[in-house]
Amino acid sequence: MTGVEPLTTYKLRLRYADGQSFEVDLNAWITETEALSPLKDRDLFAQAKIGFAGRTMDWIEDELDLAADNLRNLAVEQARDIGRERIRQWPHNTGLRLEQAAEALGISRRMLIYYRDGEKPIPRTIWLVCLGWKAVRPTGQTLPQHIPSAKEYAALHA
Repeated sequence: MTGVEPLTTYKLRLRYADGQSFEVDLNAWITETEALSPLKDRDLFAQAKIGFAGRTMDWIEDELDLAADNLRNLAVEQARDIGRERIRQWPHNTGLRLEQAAEALGISRRMLIYYRDGEKPIPRTIWLVCLGWKAVRPTGQTLPQHIPSAKEYAALHA
């Protein structure tokens, strides 16, 4: 993170070294997370500053901060894009190794790493493939011929 600008109540504009700029709304996190409740104080919230090496957003050093990559992921999700944490967790949640996950998605291992590490934005089509794969759980080299009904899906995941 290279820049921060407090906007309205519980919103920040964040700038990153890759030139990207995001607005993030922290209202839900502040409201729902006890550890962040001090940020309900608008004067304290307005004191947001970049922490050590741009890796955190600090309000009270070593006491009240948020990780820059988590803030970016939240901002991406709020902008209706696919955050890298989703693609990072998908292989783990499905029990696939990196190579298997890339093959399941029909992309190269390197491209999956780009998406996972946030070096490239995740296309919506890739995330839809992740969801579809999880829904039908293909086995072997053959793909399912139909999408399961709600009952079949429930049986597959029981």
